[in-house]
Amino acid sequence: MNEGDGDGRPEVIVLDDAGAIAMEAASGLTAALAEVLGNGGEAAHLALTGGSSATALYLELRRPERIAALDWSRVHFWWGDERFVPLDHPESNAGTALRVLFGMGSGQTDASLVFPAPPGSIHPVPVEEALGAGAGAERAAASYEGILRSTVASWEDDVPRLDVVLLGVGPDGHILSVFPGSPALSARTPLAMGIEAPRHVTPHVGRITLSPRMLEAAGTILVMAPGGGKAGIVAQVLQGERDPVRWPAQLAVRRNAAWLLDRESAAQLR
Repeated sequence: MNEGDGDGRPEVIVLDDAGAIAMEAASGLTAALAEVLGNGGEAAHLALTGGSSATALYLELRRPERIAALDWSRVHFWWGDERFVPLDHPESNAGTALRVLFGMGSGQTDASLVFPAPPGSIHPVPVEEALGAGAGAERAAASYEGILRSTVASWEDDVPRLDVVLLGVGPDGHILSVFPGSPALSARTPLAMGIEAPRHVTPHVGRITLSPRMLEAAGTILVMAPGGGKAGIVAQVLQGERDPVRWPAQLAVRRNAAWLLDRESAAQLR
């Protein structure tokens, strides 16, 4: 995949169904991470997403042939956004990944027993720390930005460079937890920030999100958008008038991005 900063034409890949999207995403992220590690990188950094697309991807990555394809002990796992709920809450993005991808649960604390990722390389947003201190989402966001900056090397404008960023697209055109008109769209915001609970999409809980500025520094962006319910927003984002304030997902319309669609979600593309 060609890498580049700024806006541009992404690669658009139309596949048969959501299962095929998960397979393509698994192949794409593994290849991109392997390239980073093969080019002398001591570690590679992957930002995970949430939703049903992520769950399908996690199950695909758990396949033995996927595990064998990469030295996963050298990969750090991050989250592009998180809900302000405990890890054991069903709406927790990190909690879902810990259970489905890493196989952690029932008292198990070592993900390498199932998936070869050392616990020190898995970086959930510190929501439970903030909850335990009686603090809010901004506290968790500030802590997360500190962890990112101390772990991930920076690129231009002092923005940490994530090698692969996974994204989904919301029904309103949001990515991460950056909703239409969000303050997170400002160039002056922190790299991680708390977001009030949205009223127009579920779940109606507070969030923590990385700034979309992180996409400018990212190596590879993979956008997973399956299903007929996404057809209208996919067409608007990819082919409509450019207005990222109204359609934040247009910030992922970049030369270093691949949009993974199925036949239903691509049905309204010209």
